[in-house]
Amino acid sequence: MKKPKLIITDLDGTLLRNDKTLSEYTVTVLKKVKAQGIPICIATARGQTNAIQYIKSVTPDILISSGGALIQKGEKIISQISFSAQDTQKLIATAFSLTDNQCEITVDTENLHYWNYKEDPHILSPDWGEIIYTDYSDFNEKSLKICVRTENESIAKAIAESVKECNYVKFSDGDWYKYTYSAATKANAVKEISRKLNIPLNDMAAFGDDYVDIEMIKLCGIGIAVKNAIPEVKAAAGYVTESNENNGVARFIEDYFL
Repeated sequence: MKKPKLIITDLDGTLLRNDKTLSEYTVTVLKKVKAQGIPICIATARGQTNAIQYIKSVTPDILISSGGALIQKGEKIISQISFSAQDTQKLIATAFSLTDNQCEITVDTENLHYWNYKEDPHILSPDWGEIIYTDYSDFNEKSLKICVRTENESIAKAIAESVKECNYVKFSDGDWYKYTYSAATKANAVKEISRKLNIPLNDMAAFGDDYVDIEMIKLCGIGIAVKNAIPEVKAAAGYVTESNENNGVARFIEDYFL
């Protein structure tokens, strides 16, 4: 197998273990990769704020965050795709209207993460970065990504249909749906990186585990699913590596790329 010119990896359920940590082995392997001149890209549904501790550990050359809405190379923004403040308000208002004001919502802006959880997210996930509580009553900002908690798929669809050009995807590990502008996907972000940095898609390797990773994995020359991935991701991938708990990403890199 030839060495890729870019290695792309999802975070949750892929590079991170179930306790949301990176093993020393994984960090060491990623450093070896970078030392050999192969750039690393993190592609996550997390906003940049919520991925900050992993960014510091991995120091990726490229970051795709908020599910593809923001692409950065170091401090430089390559691409940013946002909902307008008006569309953000419409999505939030529709979500509240269809759930009797009971749903939980998170919003990513370029630099901040907002929430209205019933419990402090830091209790649920201590790895979260800086977050701001709001009831959204006077929220008036553009958003990169909105997440809404609902068990009802028809409600999730109706929320997406309340504005034009809205893409929505369910997370496999809970009753949460991700909403981004239709062009803001991991796959489209990878295409943009290919165009801007002149790296052929066939020379990229991508790791993932969830619905939002499927098109990205199919797009890249080497697509790898971790063992714990949903069946749809495994079907899209050319290879299946060990699980996230068993350092699947690092093991595959060490076995085939180093």
